[in-house]
Amino acid sequence: MELLKRLLFPVILVLLAIGFWSSPQLQQIAAGIAIFLFGMLSLERGFQSFSGGAMERLLQVSTRTVPRSLSFGIVATTLMQSSSLVSVLTISFLSAGLMSLSAGLGVIFGANLGTTTGAWLIAGFGLSISLSKLAMPILVFGVMLLFQPNRTRAGIGHILIGIGFLFLGIDYMKEGFAALQSGLDLGSIRPGGLTALLVYTLFGAIATVIMQSSHATLVLTLTALAAGHVEYRDALALAVGANIGTTITAILGSLGANVAGKRLALGHLLFNLITGAVAIIAMPLLQWCVDQSAQLLGISHDNYTLKLALFHTLFNLLGVSIMVPQLHRLRRWLEQRIPERRTDRVKPQFLASSALETPAAAVAVTQKESVRLYSNACDVMIQGLGWHTDEFNRGQPIALLTDHSHSSLHVNMQQAYEEQVKTVYSAIISFISIARDKTTGRYDDQLREIRAADHHIIEAIKGVKHLQRNLLFYIHSENSDMVSAYQQLREQIANVMRAINDVRHMDDIVESRLALDHQMLLTEREREASDARIESLIRQRRISAEMATSLMTDKAYARDVCRSLVKAAQYLFIDQSSPQEDQPENLQLEVAELSDINQKLDQQHADDASSANSSSGGKQ
Repeated sequence: MELLKRLLFPVILVLLAIGFWSSPQLQQIAAGIAIFLFGMLSLERGFQSFSGGAMERLLQVSTRTVPRSLSFGIVATTLMQSSSLVSVLTISFLSAGLMSLSAGLGVIFGANLGTTTGAWLIAGFGLSISLSKLAMPILVFGVMLLFQPNRTRAGIGHILIGIGFLFLGIDYMKEGFAALQSGLDLGSIRPGGLTALLVYTLFGAIATVIMQSSHATLVLTLTALAAGHVEYRDALALAVGANIGTTITAILGSLGANVAGKRLALGHLLFNLITGAVAIIAMPLLQWCVDQSAQLLGISHDNYTLKLALFHTLFNLLGVSIMVPQLHRLRRWLEQRIPERRTDRVKPQFLASSALETPAAAVAVTQKESVRLYSNACDVMIQGLGWHTDEFNRGQPIALLTDHSHSSLHVNMQQAYEEQVKTVYSAIISFISIARDKTTGRYDDQLREIRAADHHIIEAIKGVKHLQRNLLFYIHSENSDMVSAYQQLREQIANVMRAINDVRHMDDIVESRLALDHQMLLTEREREASDARIESLIRQRRISAEMATSLMTDKAYARDVCRSLVKAAQYLFIDQSSPQEDQPENLQLEVAELSDINQKLDQQHADDASSANSSSGGKQ
């Protein structure tokens, strides 16, 4: 496809140069098309500047059911006058898992119907007055707003500039066709019958592929029809071809998408092809429907521009009425046709480039990939601690886990990290760097904290790697005290993993945070208790000074692993919807607070013991 575009580009330039040389009117028409397309780009850029929150939340709420998604596609395309932007948003949200395939198909079907409103506005309003008079003040206000530092005002400026250039482009095309008395006369190309219908349909599809805009093809068709350079029946075929041509845009938009995005693009392709085929086959019937509907609406029989707009609406409505009842069957067929790829633990699974189009989608896929990274990292750490992941993940009690630490001597932590973690981690960091360049505010904070979570995951792996050497040595030593001490270290890490897994299934954010804080408290208490045990073992000469040094070092590694896992869990499983600094301070226990709680608990235990002794003494 890219090679074809490179080959066609110089050919198109040469043809345009020849056309400009031979016809000033063609020059004006081409300039009008260029201005119109630039206006559409400005309009899309303006709406994209509002995609930092409100648009994504509206999209999520509006696509929970098929009727809602269909309505959203119609309304959004009507307002934005860009089915391409709606398609890109839908593909990015679908790739991020923020909507179902059925809802995505509903949005695309609705967007096709929403494109018909542009033809109504141009046919009923744009061709009857001089739009350039309206375009000039709109452009002035748009440029003034564009240079404002405020992002919202600049976005409104882009929208106004887009509307201004759309109006200006339509006026240029209208005047160019009005002045064109000879030369480009599509009406002179009359193969006749079905052949003519197919030729003009193909011509409309090619024009849409070249301009990458069905709106531009429709405007070109309407202005040519109003000037008499295209006959009414041929204009209908051009409109059908414009719809078919948009499938190329959908296919190009899906190239950077994941499996879900490719399914949506194929569904869009089928919708347009089926709708176009039905329109061509039933063209006489559709023309009769247009004539009858025009009489009911009070449209005169010779107002072909409005009748073309009516035809465009009717045949898209026909396509929606055919495809929507078959939506779930289509979804199942698409899922069978494009099945999920086998999950490769080594490569990223969710980081589709299409998700970079919207901040919410970028955060969602990064979150999913980071959760996957956490699961892979836990499996590596479990193997490093001497257990089998399958047995651990089935929920077997930690005390009953089969000890495979002898065979774990052959488990190279560095190699496991390289094979199962590093590639995914590197891809996430790269993706976040690109995404943060396009986001601000809350979404930027979320990406920053997800990156911090991934860093904590890697630190946990490093801690287990440092711990592994002595663990696998002392867990099988003849000194029962060292065996017990190292067994407690790996059980401590395993208990934190199990607790985090429980937190992942909690719905209450307060309960989840308190559960993690409780794990931090247990970690600190275990550190203080282990210090006392080590000192006691040294005094009793039950372990050597060398053993004590190793144990104290590895105890610190185990503590760091637990803290890193808890920190990663806070970012990934609790605070994914809002940054940590937005959480109530009383739910975040720091090390000093944990130490104070430990001291208070110890004092309380001492007081309880003293009271119990006093009571027993009094009774005696």
